[in-house]
Amino acid sequence: MTGDRRLCSLGGVTTPDDVRIALFLDYENLAIGTRDALRGAAFDLKPISDALAERGRVVAKRAYADWSMFDEDRRMLTRNHVELIEIPQRMGVVRKNAADIKLAVDAIELALERDYVTTFVIGTGDSDFTPLVHKLRELNKRVIGVGVKASTSALLPPACDEFLFYESLEGVDRGTGVEAAPTAEQPSGEQGVDELERLITTTVAGLQRTGGDAVLASSLKRALIRKDPTFSEADYGFRAFGELLRHLASRNVLALAEGPAKGDPVVELASNPDEDAAFGVLVDVVKALQGGNGGPALSGLKNQVRKRQSDFSEKRFGYGGFLQFVKAAQTRGLVELAWSEDASDYLVTIP
Repeated sequence: MTGDRRLCSLGGVTTPDDVRIALFLDYENLAIGTRDALRGAAFDLKPISDALAERGRVVAKRAYADWSMFDEDRRMLTRNHVELIEIPQRMGVVRKNAADIKLAVDAIELALERDYVTTFVIGTGDSDFTPLVHKLRELNKRVIGVGVKASTSALLPPACDEFLFYESLEGVDRGTGVEAAPTAEQPSGEQGVDELERLITTTVAGLQRTGGDAVLASSLKRALIRKDPTFSEADYGFRAFGELLRHLASRNVLALAEGPAKGDPVVELASNPDEDAAFGVLVDVVKALQGGNGGPALSGLKNQVRKRQSDFSEKRFGYGGFLQFVKAAQTRGLVELAWSEDASDYLVTIP
């Protein structure tokens, strides 16, 4: 579950905790973005509907466009019970601005008049909607963005509580011969899983430090999405978040224990033999560099460790930075850390 509220609907009776969603589509942006990015593939609402069904109950659906440009799309949306908002036929930027303004005004109006709507989904990649996202969040609404990756501004996803890239959704027709290409933000293969491992371990460690309570899988998923609204375990080849956690547990990165609710285990950092080995490398490096004038400075020490162990990263073990890693070694009695006014840096020595 990815929302901040728990979906609870029993026997057709809606409870106050039910997540209610309003969907607003900047249709021209989505349709043209899909066509350009997926080699002529038509935009399909069903993958978005399926993704939202996992998050709550959609109570309003509106799409904004000059519908004379999207005749086939209009029929598809009507079959899916989407209210079509006609934008007067004007030329170029004037018409586009009219659609943006109308969508923003309607969204704010709904937010103010319908308190029971907890989540707004804005389908667009246009950064012009960033102020709308900020305002909805000020009104205590959860905001999910949906956009085509190639036509989505870099400014929009970080503003949202969660952002879904359309072409990554289950059931999207990618067009002839189109495959999802890895990006700099999302490495592929083993490298991608290693980066994901670092992200998750540092997040678990941070939650343990700041919360004090046991870290549940659902809390971890929400924290990951707050860090990166575009986060999805599916991008790394996992069908569900639980499958990802079990994979990391099999790699001795995480330890899972039964939680208060079925399917929501407690997540902890596992005792990692590789961490002990990394501490050993640190000790060996400090010994080699320590001379009569004291130990080496902290700055530059990480590079020396990497010369011994090229794949070293303190984040893999849940540490936010190299200083924290060295302080952990000091706590274990392996090294000593002292500030030097002369060097304007920490000096690291062997006890």
